[in-house]
Amino acid sequence: MNDIILLLPVFLPAVGAAASYIVGRKSKPLRDHLADAVGIAEFIVCAVLLAFVCAGRTFSLSLPSICGRGLSFKLDGFRALYALIAALMWMMTTVFSREYLAHYRNRNRYYLFSLLTCGATAGVFLSNDFFTTFIFFEIMSFTSYVMVVQDEKPAAMRAGTTYLAVAVIGGMVMLMGLFLMEQRLGTLDFDRLHTAVEALADKSVLYLPGALILFGFGAKAGMFPLHIWLPKAHPVAPAPASALLSGILTKAGVFGVLVLTVRVFLHDALWGKAILALGVITMVLGAVLAVFSIDLKRTLACSSMSQIGFILVGVGMQELLGEENALAVWGTGLHMVNHSLFKLVLFMCAGVVFMNLHELELNKIRGWGRHKPLLNVCFLMGALGIAGVPLWNGYISKTLLHESIVEYIELLAEAGGSTGIYHAVEWLFLLSGGLTAAYMTKLYVAIFVEKPDKPVEKKPYMNWQSALAIGLPALALPVMGLFPTPLMGGAARLMQGFMNGEGPEHAVAWFSLANLKGALISLIVGVAVYFLVIRLLLMRRDERGKKFYVNLWPAWLDLENLLYRPLIEKLLPFLGALVCRILDNLTDWGVALLNHTLLRPKPIPPREDADYEPGDYTPAVRRSYTFQRIAGSVSYSLLLFGLGFCAAMGFLILILLTK
Repeated sequence: MNDIILLLPVFLPAVGAAASYIVGRKSKPLRDHLADAVGIAEFIVCAVLLAFVCAGRTFSLSLPSICGRGLSFKLDGFRALYALIAALMWMMTTVFSREYLAHYRNRNRYYLFSLLTCGATAGVFLSNDFFTTFIFFEIMSFTSYVMVVQDEKPAAMRAGTTYLAVAVIGGMVMLMGLFLMEQRLGTLDFDRLHTAVEALADKSVLYLPGALILFGFGAKAGMFPLHIWLPKAHPVAPAPASALLSGILTKAGVFGVLVLTVRVFLHDALWGKAILALGVITMVLGAVLAVFSIDLKRTLACSSMSQIGFILVGVGMQELLGEENALAVWGTGLHMVNHSLFKLVLFMCAGVVFMNLHELELNKIRGWGRHKPLLNVCFLMGALGIAGVPLWNGYISKTLLHESIVEYIELLAEAGGSTGIYHAVEWLFLLSGGLTAAYMTKLYVAIFVEKPDKPVEKKPYMNWQSALAIGLPALALPVMGLFPTPLMGGAARLMQGFMNGEGPEHAVAWFSLANLKGALISLIVGVAVYFLVIRLLLMRRDERGKKFYVNLWPAWLDLENLLYRPLIEKLLPFLGALVCRILDNLTDWGVALLNHTLLRPKPIPPREDADYEPGDYTPAVRRSYTFQRIAGSVSYSLLLFGLGFCAAMGFLILILLTK
């Protein structure tokens, strides 16, 4: 009965959402305090649950007869830790939202749907079967849509349409996959999936439902080629919403991919290669798009796509390494946590810039951050962390992922297998790390180093609550990197059981020369890309000789406008109309054929009245002729059948009502 506490992280935000909306109708300041209190309470509840899990306590709860099939929840190390990360992000962004949204309209609506999304996200991470995951996943998709379109400007509405279309199509495809998966395995329960798979004679029948489920979860995660919503939604959403979309909602998609991989396709090399390929493309493409972008939040959005690619590479390496996947398991889990914290800090820093300047283009915000030491340090912590610089937390997770690739290459070489393609994967991994360092350097230099075009007015740029919301997570990034064994190693051990992994057989030498080598290669690549590509090719000089940033990415090379919108808005409606027209004409042709063959009407005999020419009939004769044609038609027969059917059904209903 004590396990009912699992419902608290799910339904506490929902109750708080309703209360904040009602209170907000009367008092805006009280509404803000109540929303903050709900975020803090959610964090405390998740922290207590994590403490119980660390003490060896587990929680499991089933609610039969809910939504027809029942809901199932479970708490282990991975789910407890990620529920806490989600609660931390909502607490900090809710506190930051008070100042950021001060001049926005419809703030009541924002807090309502933000807190509803918080509860739905907790439901995803605490779920213990795919049906429960699907229910909360879809709730999360629809409630978060309102956060994307909060501004209600044309760009926001268009991005929201894309976001909603991807969510709906992904959800429906996922649902088809879940039906097929349950038909193949007889269960959707996470704890029974692997046993059911082992009992299956032909495991190849799982690839189709697996691909459909991957489509749904990958769409939310921002995986190529379903990433189209991510670079569009983040720039137009309010900065607190962008932090949540990037840092936690994408991880809900990764959560589904992880469950599918480690419970259904555990150590399946073919599945691992597919995930690895998608991860590499997502990782490289996101980094390239970020290098070209000159919009602050769009750059961070493309960066999120790239970092999701890093995580998917880790998921793929888990499959390929089989029982020896400790480094990949640790790297995957830790990079999920790290990326959430990176984007919490970086998007809120971007929010500070926007709420002061109402601009995001680098040429218009350049130099604004000069002489703002707190904002400078916070952004720098996020930039150094995500770039994988040693002594910051990103270095730890990226090193583990890189070493998992190196380990697999060594295993292949020992077995006499071909290693060429995996050497290419390793270099693409290091290149993507270098591109990350390059675009983060571009952002930092543009905002905090370059001189502004006009003097920046010296005035307070954020209040103490916003400074606290940004500063505390920023402080955590170097602390985690400086003390990796107790902090990051402890977190990895909590998460490894969920991914069916074991810890490394020996202590990890985090700062050994072999581990530092990969980070140093990436940083050298980053320096080269920044100076040889960004400064030389992606900057121009105006008539005064002053350099400015340009985006040379071809405008036509937009997958949404190039493929998806023409497909959904033009090709599919055309094909649907064509099929309907053919079917409609087939019916008309069938009726015409019957009218000219079996149901041909009899000709009316010519009149014998001498005063009339043959074929010239009175109105009464014409009505008689028309009735004969109607009475002998298929349509008339169907009409009479329909009337008779309705009469019979009405008679049956009358009998049932009188019993």
